[in-house]
Amino acid sequence: QLQASGGGLVQPGGSLRLSCATSGFAFDEYAIGWWRQAPGKEREVISCIVGGDGRTYYADSVKGRFAISKDNAKNMVYLQMNSLKVEDSAVYYCAAHRGSYYSRDAPSYMYWGQGTLVTVSS
Repeated sequence: QLQASGGGLVQPGGSLRLSCATSGFAFDEYAIGWWRQAPGKEREVISCIVGGDGRTYYADSVKGRFAISKDNAKNMVYLQMNSLKVEDSAVYYCAAHRGSYYSRDAPSYMYWGQGTLVTVSS
């Protein structure tokens, strides 16, 4: 249903773009969130884009550095990550929940991708 890709090793200050390919559900009826989980830490939602009007939300930790976008024609969601910091290192997941709102509640997300590893290190 969802497949995340684009992770890798990048130096601090660098950029990466993550992609989330979706299938099997009505793209416009779902909000897609990007979550991340660092070793020893809880999974957190860092950005979300709502289907339909495309409203976006960002956690304070990434606001101004990350940008979420979507391509309705391709059912794809992207996360452009700039000015990466060591503390951004984590496994990144895309997930989908039904509804036109931003949810921070992991159980509300019905579909999850497999995760892609982002390592920020010099």
